Amino acid sequence: MNLTSVEIREVSKNYADVLALNSISFQVERGELFGLIGPDGAGKTSLFRILTTLLLPDEGRAAVEGFDVDGDFREIRKIIGYMPGRFSLYQDLTVEENLSFYATVFGTTVEENYDLIKDIYIQIEPFKKRRAGKLSGGMKQKLALSCALIHKPRVLILDEPTTGVDAVSRKEFWEMLIRLKGSDLTILVSTPYMDEAELCDRVALLQDGKLLSVNTPSKIRDNYQQQLWALRAENMYRLKNDLAGYENTRSVFLFGRDLHITLKGGNTPEELHVWLEEMGHQQIHIEAIQPGVEDCFMELMSKEEQNQA
Repeated sequence: MNLTSVEIREVSKNYADVLALNSISFQVERGELFGLIGPDGAGKTSLFRILTTLLLPDEGRAAVEGFDVDGDFREIRKIIGYMPGRFSLYQDLTVEENLSFYATVFGTTVEENYDLIKDIYIQIEPFKKRRAGKLSGGMKQKLALSCALIHKPRVLILDEPTTGVDAVSRKEFWEMLIRLKGSDLTILVSTPYMDEAELCDRVALLQDGKLLSVNTPSKIRDNYQQQLWALRAENMYRLKNDLAGYENTRSVFLFGRDLHITLKGGNTPEELHVWLEEMGHQQIHIEAIQPGVEDCFMELMSKEEQNQA
């Protein structure tokens, strides 16, 4: 039987004239690796600050392991591990001094809970005498995660932990998260990277403080209703501009070296190919593809914009 670890119910948060969170509701089950996905300004950090009792919602209710963020903040702070978006450890303390300090704050020792962090800490242990401020981005990331785990939290909250680190460190970090979720530890992680969404058990897609969808990555992809095409040609810049003005274009977005395009009903890629040739494009390549989470996010965002218009 699944048990609810985190509950968000009709949560809203305002900053002056900015509505950062607009009536957000979802639940996270115990032991789940749950992703909060969206661009900068979507509301991810505001929601995490509410869950970590650093902010109170203006409306609605939030609870962690049954404790309310308003009245039970002391209990919540004992059972969560939090990695904020910016490196927040003590720059002038060494690796081992930072870890020892955080263990002491929570009434434990590094030795008592070393098994919790062993797989992570072992990678930075050779640098344990180095000051935290002198570590690379990837090593800072591993130290911050070790400090967040040293008191054996029941819920781990990570705010964009891989932003600004290299691709290898990103991959290693997510491998660590996947290993960690084998226990009853609930992990909430926010990210602007859609490829990381694919690694979560479930994700919540956020845009401008609104919840667009909550589901598994596979079900979000399955709900995509359009035929998607990958398209490229010799001059990609001109290609995108021309497609934006093509009467049969439904949507077009740049994805890496390709454009992802959907066509209005009844129009075929063969007709598009002919039109592009007439426009003078060369080395045209069109193929049917399956949507990723990012394609689904863009589709949902477009629908939201149309509903507001």
